[in-house]
Order: sequence, then structure tokens, then C-alpha cells
Amino acid sequence: MPVKYFEDLEVWKEGRRLTNRIYDVTEDTRFSRDFGLRDQIRRAAVSVMSNIAEGFERGGNQEFLQFLYIAKGSCGEVRSQLYVALDRGYIGQNEFNELFKSFKKLSVMISNLIDYLKSSRMKGEKFKKPQYKSLREELDALTDGVSRSGR
Repeated sequence: MPVKYFEDLEVWKEGRRLTNRIYDVTEDTRFSRDFGLRDQIRRAAVSVMSNIAEGFERGGNQEFLQFLYIAKGSCGEVRSQLYVALDRGYIGQNEFNELFKSFKKLSVMISNLIDYLKSSRMKGEKFKKPQYKSLREELDALTDGVSRSGR
């Protein structure tokens, strides 16, 4: 089944799930007092799912790739901030391991999507040309578009 919306992407769904986990973890009293780290790790987690969504909505593979690289970078940022949270005692080793592993898996999912898009011959939705049955149908569509634009 073709993916029509970014919400259909498994990688986006996983990013959403992990963003909610980060929000849950950072609501803990120990973590919530460190406003800088709390806000930064939340922004980085939100950035992952947001960049996947924005890149998908651009409609072209090259732009989507750019946003996927940003999302992948944000995954790394979250993992780095998890070390700070562990070192400061805001999260325990088990929680760190679970979150770190999950964000590493998400990073791999993004990498796999990047590899797929780079090898795909499809350039993206905005580059798709409509399929016409005849030259007459194509010309009618073009002249209809011109008349609607007021030219």
C-alpha cells in the first residue's frame, strides 16, 4: 500500500512514540528542575518527528533526504543528552539503556529510509506527471490550467 501521509510512515510513528517517552521521563521531579536540559532534549525529540513530517510533505525526494538527515542528527542529539541525564542522576541506568537503544534503532530506521530514497528512481510526488490517454487530453488539461490562472 502506498504511503500517502507522513502519519503512515513507521519511522514517524516510532519518532512520535519516543517523543512521548521523552516527555514522560522529563516530567520526573529530578529531571524537571533542570529546565535547560529538559527543554533541549524535548526539542531534539520533537525535531525528529517534525523533520520527518516536513520533509515528506515537501513532495520531493531530495528535500525529504535533507530533512531526514536533520532528523537523524536530532536522534544523535537526544542520545548525547541522555548521557548528561544519566550522569546527573536524572535517569537510572535501565531507563538510559532502554531510551538509548530505542533512539539508536530510530536512527537506523531513518538511515534505511535515506538509503532507500537515494537508490529510488522515483523523484517524489511533486515530480509525478499525470497520465493522459491522449495528446488531446493533455492539451485540454494544460489549457484548462491556464484559463483558471487568469492568463
